[in-house]
Amino acid sequence: MSATPLRDALAAALALAFPVWCAGCDLPDAALCPSCRARLEPLVAVRRVGTLDVHSALVFDGVVARVVRAFKEDGRTGLAAALAPALAAAVGSTGSGAVVVAVPTSRAAMRRRGYRPVELVCRRAGLVPEPLLQTVRATADQRGLPREARVANVAGSMRARDAAAGARVVVVDDVVTTGATLTEAVRALRAAGAVVVGAATLAATPSRRHAASK
Repeated sequence: MSATPLRDALAAALALAFPVWCAGCDLPDAALCPSCRARLEPLVAVRRVGTLDVHSALVFDGVVARVVRAFKEDGRTGLAAALAPALAAAVGSTGSGAVVVAVPTSRAAMRRRGYRPVELVCRRAGLVPEPLLQTVRATADQRGLPREARVANVAGSMRARDAAAGARVVVVDDVVTTGATLTEAVRALRAAGAVVVGAATLAATPSRRHAASK
């Protein structure tokens, strides 16, 4: 049996033992169907959060939201490769050539998931995030919190390592909603002497996308 039929036979056997479905539309026998994969084509838009330009490659809605949630909350780590081009486009849009710093995953989230989503997508995108940020206290889940509560929830929750001093950095996260988490990350980095030149995210919630794109 040649290699290709053998791979097909193995894939079919695995599909019977471990059925898969499209993360974007539930189509069976596909982790991500061609139609949903096309929805992940990046179109970078920029919005201002305080003094920071945030570059986001996708709109967090519909198929994109389903895929990101499946990747983050359902343990479907194989989707990182499909999301990687969007993050690479967002980081590339900053045009900075700076060090990439991922927003840190909380200890509770790490225990729950067993992996760090932002760092995993970074690696699949060929980026090497520097561990310059760390969390210093527990925070509540940001989902469902209004803007003021989000700001209070993450305020003072991060600290930058001494190695951040003098570094030019781009802060990377998965989704920007109000910008509270990114703002806290920037605060911590700047307090340690880093020069934050921008931020990049996979996606932004619809109301947060700037009208201009590039």
